[in-house]
Amino acid sequence: MKIAITALEKSKTSKMDPRFGRGAYFAIYDSVTKQFSFHENVAKDAQGGAGPKAAEQIVNLGVNKLLSSDFGPKAKSALDSMGIEMLLYSDEEKTVEQILLENC
Repeated sequence: MKIAITALEKSKTSKMDPRFGRGAYFAIYDSVTKQFSFHENVAKDAQGGAGPKAAEQIVNLGVNKLLSSDFGPKAKSALDSMGIEMLLYSDEEKTVEQILLENC
């Protein structure tokens, strides 16, 4: 299973980015390989429709579960239709690595 979280930086020690569609990076943990990967959110600077574009990227990265502090209505609809499990999560103190390992 691949679990993603929005991250402020491209690092396991990064804090969570509270935004989904305009978050800076996606940190992904693969529970099978036990590996982390980091991907720039290609939709973060989109003129419009950042949420659905970010949702498409998440699907293309093979993510099954997604954690973020906020999903806009368009992003939520897109993720629902693509079968991605969404969890609202907010913790400004924990690192991306801590959050992902707690939720796999």
